[in-house]
Amino acid sequence: MKNNEANSVIKVAIADDHAVFRTGIKTALQIRKDIQLVAEAENGMQLLNLLRHIRPDVILLDIQMPIMDGLATLPEIKKLYPEIKVIMLSFLNDHSVIAKMMEMGANSYITKESGAEAIYDAIRGVHDNDFHFNDLTNKALLSGLRTKRQHESSMPQDVHLTDKEITILKLMCEEKSTKEIADIVDLSPRTVEAIRDKLKTKTGTKSMAGLVMYAVKAGLLEQA
Repeated sequence: MKNNEANSVIKVAIADDHAVFRTGIKTALQIRKDIQLVAEAENGMQLLNLLRHIRPDVILLDIQMPIMDGLATLPEIKKLYPEIKVIMLSFLNDHSVIAKMMEMGANSYITKESGAEAIYDAIRGVHDNDFHFNDLTNKALLSGLRTKRQHESSMPQDVHLTDKEITILKLMCEEKSTKEIADIVDLSPRTVEAIRDKLKTKTGTKSMAGLVMYAVKAGLLEQA
């Protein structure tokens, strides 16, 4: 289905202050023919300097680093290089931290205890589908946004989504690719992309994670 994508080499950079962890990631990814590690950094400032010369497709970004941590680095990457996908790395599994990262534009979040297969799946997922959700991110987003809903009287009244837009949004939340959605709703991929952009404008969100959070907040994913 995605032969062209499957055969493409994904350029990956990693920013982590622990050399042993970076070496472990490098070793795990070296056996993958569709992954190429193109840059390593010890902190966010070093990473941003590298990005002036090297443009990876995906960045593995540690949250806790000296000089400039992942929290400070993520928004800078998204502002300067919005096309780069960012996977946050941490030993933390705090739902509030994970939800915050996703709201800030992270394309995925995985713990450092994740195995090589999980890391590869996340890289492949954000590259192919712009985002990659796992049990950790799903639980964080759901719990965080349901808590927010308890403090909000209602959803914005001026947001009206058509049945087609709701259907496409739900399919996006199921991690369907643009082509898969296009086949299901009988539209061209270009039209689906246009509707996705329109959904972002309507809902005031900037990323796929933002759209997912909107869908949760609106109760769309709870509907049968």
